Amino acid sequence: MLKTSLELKQQQKLSPIQIQTIKLIEMPVQDLEQRIRKELEENPVLDDTPEPGKDGDEEVKDISIEDLKEDDYIPSYKTRVNNWGKDERPEYSPFSVKESFTQSLMEQLGFRNLDEQDHSIAAFIIGSLDDDGYLRRDLESLVDDLAFRAGIETDSARVEQLLGVIQEFEPAGVGARNLQECLLLQLKAGTQTEATVLARKILSEQFEAFSNRHFQKIMSRLGISEQQLKAAIDRIVKLNPSPGGQIDDSYTDQAQQVVPDFILEDRGGELKISMPRSTVPELRINRKYAQMLLDAKGSGERAQKEAATFVKQKMDMAKWFVEALKQRHNTLEKTMNAILEYQYDYFVDGDEAHLKPMVLKDIAQRTGFDISTISRVVNSKYIETHFGIFPLKYFFSEGLENSEGEEVSTRELKKALQECVNAEDKKKPLTDEQLVVEMSKRGYKVARRTIAKYRSQLGIPLARWRKEL
Repeated sequence: MLKTSLELKQQQKLSPIQIQTIKLIEMPVQDLEQRIRKELEENPVLDDTPEPGKDGDEEVKDISIEDLKEDDYIPSYKTRVNNWGKDERPEYSPFSVKESFTQSLMEQLGFRNLDEQDHSIAAFIIGSLDDDGYLRRDLESLVDDLAFRAGIETDSARVEQLLGVIQEFEPAGVGARNLQECLLLQLKAGTQTEATVLARKILSEQFEAFSNRHFQKIMSRLGISEQQLKAAIDRIVKLNPSPGGQIDDSYTDQAQQVVPDFILEDRGGELKISMPRSTVPELRINRKYAQMLLDAKGSGERAQKEAATFVKQKMDMAKWFVEALKQRHNTLEKTMNAILEYQYDYFVDGDEAHLKPMVLKDIAQRTGFDISTISRVVNSKYIETHFGIFPLKYFFSEGLENSEGEEVSTRELKKALQECVNAEDKKKPLTDEQLVVEMSKRGYKVARRTIAKYRSQLGIPLARWRKEL
């Protein structure tokens, strides 16, 4: 029994190449380039300089694979590896993608003149915000966490003061503890027109009545006309109830440069995938260290043997790294080609109606890779197409059946739901139950809870919040 257990344990252990490959697969191309540069700096047997033709007047000959065998302290693999084939390397321009919500807040925090402890507390608060930008934890629990997890002794008054600093950041409304505070923060940050001032008064003093759409009560209590109320409501409904963005798209408008991992090209009516290679170097074993092994061949001198052992260890590491690079390339290429085949009709013209429901399992089955491997490939990778630039996650979505029993993607369903809301009578907006009926008329069988979920993801408020006078 013990022997079987040990054998199973051994089988589960990953090889150095597998560990390297997993790490490299997760990296987008710009991170990969930095990783290669780091490996070149740390491993002296790797070299990406052009292969020399002459050393002085003496020609430097290629070192044959036959000259360097395993028993001569070198692994049996080629001393030069071109990871990207013989084609000329095309140049690709980087493009802009949006920066993360948390990163934006941290950058804004950097511009505030805070001492080290206050900066740490504010950073902790930012890290405690939900994806939609709200702080839903009470201040006392933050004080406790700061003490236990960050070793910072403070009190709730100080935390609230620094929360106030964060609430001045963009996007307006961030750091709010509830919807009322979120909307008021946005109104406070805006131009103080007559409608804005009245909107602030309504939300501060009549929030419950406003939430329940008791407009007559509001006009009576505040002594305002229907026209004034309508102007204030028009101001309120334009506010963003989720300043952090949707859960799966928490971004600000600031941008950073990213190189696409894949390029989709139309070659004579046939779609082909290529991979950018503008700055990914070719790797080969440094000639000097390979020569050191040749010099040690048959030598009995201890110093030469020790030097050769050192070089062999470095060459083993280089072998694993180079092989992992090749496996990464092959894995990414095979996965992207499987996505292209699955969504071929969509990639022809970029029409969302042609985007089929697709989950990680679908591509895992086509490639033979684990779902976890597909997830790593898809994460943080981008493709440049003739109709735009997209993260690979964009092409994955769950599906539901339409009235004809055909699967349709969630993206198509959300688009139809948005159209239903846009077409509704704003004086009598559609409830979720009524939206189920409207979607059914369009041929989509969707449950009420699914409508509520998609409506929330699209940033569409409840019917009573969409009602206009």
